[in-house]
Amino acid sequence: MHILIIGAAGMVGRKLVDRLAAEPSVFGAQVGRLTLADAFAPPVPPSLQAISTPVTLDLAMPGAAEKLIAGRPDMIFHLAAVVSGEAEADFGKGYAVNLDGSRMLFEAIRHESARAPYCPRLIFASSIAVFGQPFPERIGDDFLTAPLTSYGTQKAICELLLADYTRKGILDGIGLRLPTICIRPGTPNKAASGFFSNILREPLAGKEAVLPVGEEVRHWFASPRAAIGFLVHAACMDSARIGPRRSLSMPGLSATVGEQIAALRRVAGERAVRLIRRVPDAHIAGIVAGWPTDFDARRASELGFRAETCFDDIIRIHLEDELGGTHA
Repeated sequence: MHILIIGAAGMVGRKLVDRLAAEPSVFGAQVGRLTLADAFAPPVPPSLQAISTPVTLDLAMPGAAEKLIAGRPDMIFHLAAVVSGEAEADFGKGYAVNLDGSRMLFEAIRHESARAPYCPRLIFASSIAVFGQPFPERIGDDFLTAPLTSYGTQKAICELLLADYTRKGILDGIGLRLPTICIRPGTPNKAASGFFSNILREPLAGKEAVLPVGEEVRHWFASPRAAIGFLVHAACMDSARIGPRRSLSMPGLSATVGEQIAALRRVAGERAVRLIRRVPDAHIAGIVAGWPTDFDARRASELGFRAETCFDDIIRIHLEDELGGTHA
């Protein structure tokens, strides 16, 4: 099996590669070739170096997608994207990477399949940003996609393309509308949602964190461990069960910032909570106010996708996976 991971240097991409290194048959068959692509050099675990080809490229550049598809990968994870805050601030870059790059990838597959039969499974990392206000109390599987951000618009268009290219038999696409991944390891990125992780990750490491919104703000979350579980399940499942609507809202956990902080207090104590500094930011608050807060992800749950149901568990997963089970 030949697997291509686009966005392999990102957080989710790195964790997916680590899962493969720990469990070589996680996708149901032995991986004989692994192509890891990103705009920055993706790391390669020692146990996978013999089968891995790291590729540094910009997917939106002419010829880049064709280069990746020339090897006819059996499974493609399309995780690369300009994140929400950056896509809103840099309109052109967001569309070039998030939309144009994806379309070029789909077209490269189409041209390759025209030469000889070829229909790879393609797992696309979409987002709950495809939804826009006004929202129902809980967003069900039949709620319309009407985004109110550039990032959400780019993801929604790609979902439509994914469904159409799948309908035409060019690829076997599955779109996963990921919740906000929390707690993200590493350092803060340019995502407008970054503070949801920052206010937990930094205090757990004994560092100060800035909270730009009120504690009443509610959002939809899943851990990095759950996100990798979504990807693996999508790779292995019978995709015919999904039907023509190829994108699914993933299960998750609805919680307010105040509930996040309460979970931090229960797991790490008052000392960690005191490291959170309130610095209101009207721009961030305005973006977050337009995001969905709760879902009834029934289709995905019935198809076997699973996520956490308690925020304490999300914090404990971070401690286990990133800090060896302890905190500062």
